[in-house]
Order: sequence, then structure tokens, then C-alpha cells
Amino acid sequence: MSKRIAAVPAAGQGEPPSSYDDSPAVGVHLDIDGLVAELRALRVHSLQTRSRIGRPPKLPSRKALAGILDGLSAALFPNRLGAPELTDDGLDYFVGHTLDKSLRALYEEVRRELRFAANMTPETQNSAVDAEASDIVRWLASQLPRVRELLDSDLRAAFQGDPAARSIDEVLVCYPGIFAITYHRLAHELYLRGAPLTARIVSEIAHSATGIDIHPGASIGGSFFIDHGTGVVIGETAVIGERVRIYQAVTLGAKNFPVDERGNLLKGGARHPIVEDDVTIYAGATILGRVTLGRGSSIGGSVWLTHSVSAYSHITQASVRSEVFTGGGGI
Repeated sequence: MSKRIAAVPAAGQGEPPSSYDDSPAVGVHLDIDGLVAELRALRVHSLQTRSRIGRPPKLPSRKALAGILDGLSAALFPNRLGAPELTDDGLDYFVGHTLDKSLRALYEEVRRELRFAANMTPETQNSAVDAEASDIVRWLASQLPRVRELLDSDLRAAFQGDPAARSIDEVLVCYPGIFAITYHRLAHELYLRGAPLTARIVSEIAHSATGIDIHPGASIGGSFFIDHGTGVVIGETAVIGERVRIYQAVTLGAKNFPVDERGNLLKGGARHPIVEDDVTIYAGATILGRVTLGRGSSIGGSVWLTHSVSAYSHITQASVRSEVFTGGGGI
């Protein structure tokens, strides 16, 4: 039976008909069943064009992953990101409980990705996929101490590099760059181990929260500091060395996007910059293509760079010329 929402009667024209359904009156007739049918037809067509028939497998849940990453972050830094009522005696219990809960939940999300990639229906059982999901989560768990060490170096770099920072604790709980690099270092491990979709969702959670867009494929060394952060973009194949500092609105992007003979975009391939150790890139700089910024270099604000520079280079914009014309001079 088609659901229709009757028009709202004008004032003084009597009560609404008794056949009103429970939907809010909106003053127009809506053929809900017709809309549902049209949307179903479009949905089926879309699935067919992507070779997905029947009931498509579920994707990893962004909402679930946000909670999982909150849990992993709290386990890495329980004194600052854990429950506020924690005592010293309860720290290890909290860390153990939080890790167990978060990693078990992560297993389900990674498993969803692998089943999606294999185009499995919800009813399909596959022990190999389950085992692979378990291996990926175990790998991430084994890397958590190393991730903590890297994050400690990032925190020190931010504290030492920003005169406004009063403590490392302040950096941890306040700086968007630290939030973004924490999520990136966890996402990067998932990406490397075979869960790129889950990793990408994690990176986009950080992107939404901070305005910092780091692809999980990017390789980033220790003591990395993003100051301010909004508008930063770091592409999938970027390679960043140790002790690199970048400011807001910096882009490490691709110069062009080659296509095949049919006009389809070619995926993969090294197309983003290599930034060597001890490089500083100031606000608004754009570096495009597989170029190398030599160690110790400084890239000035708003510079547009599409070629490599040698070590210890200092790249700035062209000088602005200022002249004063009087008495009609310069016309």
C-alpha cells in the first residue's frame, strides 16, 4: 500500500482526513513507495556495474573505527588520553583492557574489508580471510611499542620547535598535528600489512577532525612536526625523512595524472615528493611530483616547486619590487 502524505488543510477548512499516516504533514503528496522503488533500481544498477550482485558485503564502519582509534590512542598514552579517574595502580589494567577491546573490534572491521575485497556475501564463510584479518591485527599490536617511540619523538619535536608550547602534555592534548600523526602512524601499519581501506578510513577521520590530509601510504620518519596544520596535504607515495617540519597549507602532491590508451587513470606509481632529513617547509608551499628536497633545505612560504633541490638549499619566492612614482612617472 502506497504511503501518501495528504496536503495540510488551510485554516478553517476542517480537520485532516482520518487516513493520515504517522509522517509529519508537509503540505504536499509524497509517493514514498515510488521513491523507494526508483532508489532500489538505481542501487541495483550501480551494484551491477561494479560486478557486485546479491547482497553486497559490508564496509568497515567509520563510527566503529573512530572509537577503536580513540581506544588505541588511550592505550598508548593512558595518563593523558585515558579515563580521568585512573590511578597508577590501575594503569596496566586499563591499558590491557582497552587494548583487548579495541583490537578485537579492529579485527571485525579488517575482516569486513577483506570480505568486501573478495566480494563475499554476508553468509559466506572463509577461514582464510578470518586468519588474514587476525594476522593484520596481530601485526599492528606488535608495532604499538615502536609507534609509541615514534610518537614520543614527534611530541619532543613539536615542543622544542614551538615557543608557544608550555609542556609536552599540552602538545599531546592540544596540537592537531599530533592527533593527525598519531592516527597516521597507526593507519600506515594497517596500509602496509594489507588493510588499505580500513587505513584510509582512519586517515579520513583525522582529516575531518584536523584539516590535515595524510594518505596512509605516506612514509614519515621520526621527530615529525606539523605546526598549525590546517590545509596540509601529503600524498600516498610521499617519503619524509627524520626531523622534518612543515607548516599549514603545505602540499606534497602529484604533478600530473597519466592515463592509459583508453583514457583511464593509471593507479599507483611513485608520484609524490621525497623530503630528506632536517627539511623545513613553510606555510602555503606546494611541492609537486617525484622530486627530492635535499637534506637541510628550507622551502619558503607560498613557493611553487616542481623540480628537485640539492641539500641545504634555501628556496624563496622572487623578490617583490616596490617603486614610488610621482608627478606622473611610470604612466
